Amino acid sequence: MSNIDTLIKGSKDLGIDLGATRENYFKEYKDLIKEWNEKIDITTIVEDEEMDNKHFLDSLTLVGTGLFDGNSKIIDIGTGGGFPGVPLKIYNEKLDITLMDSLNKRIVFLNNVIEELGLKDIVATHGRAEELSITKEHREVYDICTSRAVARLNTLVEYCLPFVKVGGYFVSMKGPDYEDELKEAKNAIILLGGEIKEHRKITIPNTDITHSIIVIEKIKNTPKKYPRGGGKPRKKPL
Repeated sequence: MSNIDTLIKGSKDLGIDLGATRENYFKEYKDLIKEWNEKIDITTIVEDEEMDNKHFLDSLTLVGTGLFDGNSKIIDIGTGGGFPGVPLKIYNEKLDITLMDSLNKRIVFLNNVIEELGLKDIVATHGRAEELSITKEHREVYDICTSRAVARLNTLVEYCLPFVKVGGYFVSMKGPDYEDELKEAKNAIILLGGEIKEHRKITIPNTDITHSIIVIEKIKNTPKKYPRGGGKPRKKPL
């Protein structure tokens, strides 16, 4: 099995004691990433220490928001190899998680991860945010939407806030220099029914790697005309 010593140490520094069961889940997950990465493009990060820091610990920094300790219903937009959704599920088995990605080959991989690890209340869904968020099944039904560096924030909020029910949160994981994105997304956040609740920089334990977490609370329903189709959220952000 893969080495996860960096993950174990870093988790403790984050105030998380994984324990033997969760450690084994992460080892199996890492093994599957390495195995499948030889067949499809999952990640360019393949070394044990780097994967622990940039994928696993990066995802687990969200625990510090205090939003992921209950039994929340979560959707992870543009999840890629399952980040942050799968690490959060391993951390807290009570979470009900939907992993969404537009590349079906990644969904096939994630379904294999779910099956091999025997995870419950987690599904992988193939689709695009602007298409799924207008359906009854997904519109404003989630407690939390997460997304990790998929697009600029003024685009992301249009993709993500429609999934979140009033009283829920969109938690965006961005790079260390997020201030300009936050300013340019301010009007879009208000228009789509959100309110900035928290934003802060995070350093991965025992590294000089920093990123930011932006928490946006959903305070009113998103107007039905959003998200716009035809790639407009990217081409012409609100």
